[in-house]
Amino acid sequence: MSASTFALALIAGILPSLIWLWFWLREDAHPEPKGLIVATFLGGIIAVIMAIFAEQYVASLGYDNTTRYVLWAIIEEVSKLVIVASIVLFTRENDEPIDAMIYCIVGALGFAAVENFLFLLSPLANQGLAQGLATGNMRFIGATLVHIVSSALVGFSLGLVFYRRWYVKVIAVVIGLSLATALHAGFNLSIINGDTTDTLKAFLWVWAAVVVLMMLFEEIKVVHQKIIVN
Repeated sequence: MSASTFALALIAGILPSLIWLWFWLREDAHPEPKGLIVATFLGGIIAVIMAIFAEQYVASLGYDNTTRYVLWAIIEEVSKLVIVASIVLFTRENDEPIDAMIYCIVGALGFAAVENFLFLLSPLANQGLAQGLATGNMRFIGATLVHIVSSALVGFSLGLVFYRRWYVKVIAVVIGLSLATALHAGFNLSIINGDTTDTLKAFLWVWAAVVVLMMLFEEIKVVHQKIIVN
């Protein structure tokens, strides 16, 4: 593999995440510290390494495709959350309900950047620029968004109970992770096991989920406003 192919895959893998990062950070009226944003994004990259080892172990156990992809979705969602929690969720910077959503999305984008890069290496090296760009576009409008929405569901669950006791937050995390895993695994299985029609349907409902995500951001902002008013 040439250095130019490697560099192109790296740029094409990271750029979609940076574009989405710019888009979602605009939702926060009180911007988070840039250092924590960078640290969380880099943490998402580390989460990929954690997930790869765990997924390789699961693959060695001989499960059927459906079980394997569900377990892989669980691993990825838990890995992203563990990293984000380790970096920022227990700090004083996580001081309003929307922050958990923001940081979970940032971590997911770091994760997606490396995943995109890995998926682009082979098409760019073996099938040329056109196929590589086609793969990159599909990652931009599909898989990257799945990571964003699934992690945002966990952040939203935490945001809803931001002012509640710790055990309520634990329940919220379990619910959020369950929803995130269902979304993530459902998308992967639709892409892998379905035909072209199923793939298009999967992309459509992912984009529908993005619209819902925008509504969830507004709901989280209302949670904070209600507390201020009271």
